[in-house]
Amino acid sequence: MTIRAAVMTQPDAPLEVWDIDEPVLEDGGVLLETIASEVCGTDVHLHHGRLAGVPYPIIPGHVSVGRVLEARGTDRDAFGAELRLGDVVTFYDVHEVCNSCYFCTVARQPNRCPSRRVYGITYSAHDGPLGGWAEQIYLKPGVRIVKLPDGLDADDVIGGGCGLFTGFAAVERSDLAMGDTVVVQGSGPVGLAAAAFAALRGAGLVITIGAPKARLELARQLGADVVLSLEDRPLAERADVIGEATHGRGADVIIEASGNPDAIGEGFSLLRDGGTYVIAGHYTDAGPTAFNPHIDVNRKHADVRGQWGTDFRHLVRALGLLAKYRDRLPFARLIGGRYGLEQAGRALEDVAALRVTKAIIDPKNIEY
Repeated sequence: MTIRAAVMTQPDAPLEVWDIDEPVLEDGGVLLETIASEVCGTDVHLHHGRLAGVPYPIIPGHVSVGRVLEARGTDRDAFGAELRLGDVVTFYDVHEVCNSCYFCTVARQPNRCPSRRVYGITYSAHDGPLGGWAEQIYLKPGVRIVKLPDGLDADDVIGGGCGLFTGFAAVERSDLAMGDTVVVQGSGPVGLAAAAFAALRGAGLVITIGAPKARLELARQLGADVVLSLEDRPLAERADVIGEATHGRGADVIIEASGNPDAIGEGFSLLRDGGTYVIAGHYTDAGPTAFNPHIDVNRKHADVRGQWGTDFRHLVRALGLLAKYRDRLPFARLIGGRYGLEQAGRALEDVAALRVTKAIIDPKNIEY
């Protein structure tokens, strides 16, 4: 038997729908029926060839929710909860870390493991349905599966998508203290999640810089106290607003979630002396930028941190908070379009053009 999948054959080429062989389950493998898979900025960058080491052709979709169709030798999720046919689950997209290298065992940074593989990014379409833009997803032995917490459905999770977990990770990485002034650069899914979790963590003031206006309205709904539009608030005016709010000091914490190199210079200029700058939006290579190491970092005594991707703990903790504070974290509202496999190319275009905040692929969706 075969299943259908949307395939990114090479950078800048139109997506194709392929029939691929249904996988034969290994011992410990699980087969999901795809309910929904996200389309995020990383997928747009993959389509433009901005990430090294991608084994095109690929089946994109690294954060997905599915229903258990078949399991071989696996009857528990990652936390020991009973796993039954029909259960709705998500899973940690990073897989095949070695658990024996320096990064896994000493640094405790498995996302830096040299053998690290990622669903929807570093597996070839010839390896099987190892991405979410397919009717089924094969979870290889050892993939960490998590049943959705009670009260959550696929839209809650995929509305945030990988941005939900990356935004959580960026806030955790910032070590922000209760009462801090936090500026989030970017109002895409990562920035929206960062604003939401910063507010939830007890930030005294959360300011989001971004565009378009519809996304800024979502930022307000998720916890931003002040929003500054890139479309009608020039850089000098944005700086004045933040300076006034902080008595001229600048923000305690800035989280870059835009993926735009031009944001970096502004971020340094808005950071207070001794503040923390977390750069989380440059998962793929969007190009270089210029800054002054003396003025922006050394003399400012700035703490500059990168956050590349997420660890399993970010997924688990973010889902737990999402379940507890669902009313405060309405990520399902980010969904702006549902697309079938044949419309995957249009979904990429709509995300790239900011026509939707979050697009989701639903293989059962025939028309959009």
